[in-house]
Amino acid sequence: MLGGGIIKGLIETARNFLGSYHDPARFVTVQYPEQSRVHPENNRNFPFLVFDGDDPAKGLRCVACKICEKECPPQCIYIVPERDERGRPRKHPAIFDIDVSVCMSCQICVEVCPFDAIKMDQVFELSGPDRFGRLLLHKQDLAKPNDYYRAIHPSEAVAVDAQLAAERALLEAKAKTNVAPKAGGMPPAGTPAQPKYSIT
Repeated sequence: MLGGGIIKGLIETARNFLGSYHDPARFVTVQYPEQSRVHPENNRNFPFLVFDGDDPAKGLRCVACKICEKECPPQCIYIVPERDERGRPRKHPAIFDIDVSVCMSCQICVEVCPFDAIKMDQVFELSGPDRFGRLLLHKQDLAKPNDYYRAIHPSEAVAVDAQLAAERALLEAKAKTNVAPKAGGMPPAGTPAQPKYSIT
């Protein structure tokens, strides 16, 4: 029939038009900010740092390896590692800044992080009275507990926690085997060496 495709298209358009008035699942308009939609788990905005425990300074997973800083396409991440009294770098960032005015939310920093220390947030309401205070986020602004990560990315967080627990158990098992003396083998580290010959 000539024009059958046009008629089918008009019927589908009319069905969508009428359905948008009586089907709540198809309502487009949300009365924001009084109402807000529930974000899907894979929704992402800007990165944040995950810490374990109650202290964000001690429990931060980041070891200042600078991989995310090197791999960031717009170069919006700035990291300075802590240093000890001899000037050697420690496995902890003294400075971790993200310029969100440059960040394009590509999630490359999350993908390259070998310690699962940086994840994508879902917060998009970042407006404030100070233009510069909200565009450059510091370490204390970025640090959020692992419980927050579990709340916004539940299925992903379960897999990450299981992987970290397995790695931690493997390291503890290796540490126990290194400490335990082996029969007929070398003594554990720190054991004073016994002389081969005795002078009589």
